[in-house]
Amino acid sequence: MPSTLRIASGAIALLSLSGCGYFDSREAHRAQIAMIGMTSNDLQACAGIPSSTKVLNDTTQIYQYTSKMNLPTASDSTIIPVQQILNMTQVTLGGAGTTCTAIIRLDHERVSEVHYAGDDDEIIGSDGICSIITRGCARQPEASMRKVSGGPFGPVSAFHSPRAPNQSTAATYNKQSAETVPNYTDDTKPVIVPRP
Repeated sequence: MPSTLRIASGAIALLSLSGCGYFDSREAHRAQIAMIGMTSNDLQACAGIPSSTKVLNDTTQIYQYTSKMNLPTASDSTIIPVQQILNMTQVTLGGAGTTCTAIIRLDHERVSEVHYAGDDDEIIGSDGICSIITRGCARQPEASMRKVSGGPFGPVSAFHSPRAPNQSTAATYNKQSAETVPNYTDDTKPVIVPRP
């Protein structure tokens, strides 16, 4: 019987975490790893057309996606002041976020960085609101995405973004075309080429 009690309490804890943003935060942070190396075409196929773009130079551009989540309000017409309790919980624990801006850097038409900004935290975890933007890519992964394993509790955290991946700057100058060409040893990893 004790093992049944442990399983039941674990299931209750898991369900309570899911309602507070824990799994949304993990999904958003997992996307910060899985989307690295993704082609521009695949990114737009699963995340949609960016709300704004900025070309930084011949090889680098920024895509910005913005999303807003409407929080439901509870009625206080009952004996229990549900909305007041919810407001106090959010003030105490934080996590009343409603907006996310995903800033995605592309080098040589491949995703090299994914950052989140805005009021994007839910009650448990950080950046949980941003899972709205990356959810299409997570649910139906594109061919150029990385596979991120680790089950429901690894390798990403719900409480902080993953470390930025190491990037190679190896490139070769092509005399015929007079261009610096990246040396792709792994086509899922972008190469940042310094300008001469």
